[in-house]
Amino acid sequence: MSKTTATKPLIQGPGLKAPGIVVMQFFFIALFTLIELVFRSGVGIVTGIAICAALYGGLRFGRPGTTYVSVVTPPIAFAVSLFALTLIFDGFKPSRVGIDVIAGLASEAPFLIISALYGWFIYFNEKAKTRPSRKKSA
Repeated sequence: MSKTTATKPLIQGPGLKAPGIVVMQFFFIALFTLIELVFRSGVGIVTGIAICAALYGGLRFGRPGTTYVSVVTPPIAFAVSLFALTLIFDGFKPSRVGIDVIAGLASEAPFLIISALYGWFIYFNEKAKTRPSRKKSA
């Protein structure tokens, strides 16, 4: 009888550098934002899950020391892609674009907050582990 164990997928090489993480997260979030804007005329849970997945992917596939970039990029990538896609779909109507961008950001706020909390927890935890411990004086 053979015993199989679950293993993590092996990553060839040291992982993504900071620019690779930014590009991966931006295109991943922009793709799902585009899909949801085309089919639903607004962003929702699919884009929110994509934001959380992009954060996790950046943390998982990034090199050591790229945690900060992995945490900071998803909200910025979402805001930029949402603004650009809203301009494409709505045209250059400032009041319409402004309302749609604010509504999109508001609808994704819970996902942005959850992923930011998780990401910053991982970042500060990693930073605390690298700091040398202080000796307690007697």
